[in-house]
Amino acid sequence: MELVNSGKRLFGKNMITKAISSASKKPTERNYQTPPQPRFVLQDYLLILKPRVMSLVVFTAVAGLILAPGTIELETAFISVACIALGAGASGAINMWYDKDIDHLMKRTMDRPIPAGRVAPIGALGYGFALAVLSVCIMAWRVNWAASILLSITILYYVFIYTMWLKRRTPQNIVIGGAAGAFPPMIGWTAVTGSIGFESLVLFAIIFLWTPPHSWALALFRRNDYEAAGIPMMPVVAGDRETKRQILIYTGFLLPVTLAPTILGISGVLYFLAATLLGCEFFRRVFLLWKDPGVSAAKPLFLFSILYLFAIFATLIIDKAFFFPMPASV
Repeated sequence: MELVNSGKRLFGKNMITKAISSASKKPTERNYQTPPQPRFVLQDYLLILKPRVMSLVVFTAVAGLILAPGTIELETAFISVACIALGAGASGAINMWYDKDIDHLMKRTMDRPIPAGRVAPIGALGYGFALAVLSVCIMAWRVNWAASILLSITILYYVFIYTMWLKRRTPQNIVIGGAAGAFPPMIGWTAVTGSIGFESLVLFAIIFLWTPPHSWALALFRRNDYEAAGIPMMPVVAGDRETKRQILIYTGFLLPVTLAPTILGISGVLYFLAATLLGCEFFRRVFLLWKDPGVSAAKPLFLFSILYLFAIFATLIIDKAFFFPMPASV
């Protein structure tokens, strides 16, 4: 009590009240009167594009582009990849704008540019919308209409189906919504061929089936974040044990599908062996999580899942350059 009274005499009651009021403000209530330095503005506008997610999107799109039959001019290929990157970034920016009310509640997202008060929400929305329109229009103009339509579907699906509808309503949000992240290799394939081939659907299926184990592993060790934000992720709604069971089931579907590119003839021995070995390691880590009474195995699985998907698509690309078909008996 003496310390409090001393503080009031030293600083004044009004000053203490203002300090408490300022500290208790939500991030979304911060003002933007003091402009940050230009280099930090640029950095923040890059961050709201979700560059880490974008990098994986771009990489899988490049894989689809390389694996597709036919040829494409280098300039057109570069434009295709740039448009896919811009479209993915636009989706990320609009997602951050929409989730501004919950991002400040989660430790993982509270330092993002919008909840941290470094980017105005309306600026992020306008930025995302402009990039979305630009990417779709350029894709239609310089590549082809089929790829442009797929890109627009991807953006709309991520923004409206996943972000605005599913994310806050169902524990299956990441299953159904995960389709948005599986479109890029199809877009890359279509940029070359002008149509959706069955083989590109297999590339789609690999990412689609990979997404639940990857996302639910994250949700297991970040459960408190999702609970605080009121997001019905599987561990929050169904519990850890059921989440582990679902991860095991989806992994069981994923691993055979990763071998399909060889069966369909778009990859060879190198990829088949790599996918088999990677699949065995992925399953081993999933089984460790299943047997774990807690969730300590969830984070290692989450981190490995990123490496796993990257390695799968990297091997597909490498195998294309050094193609050795499987024997006819396989």
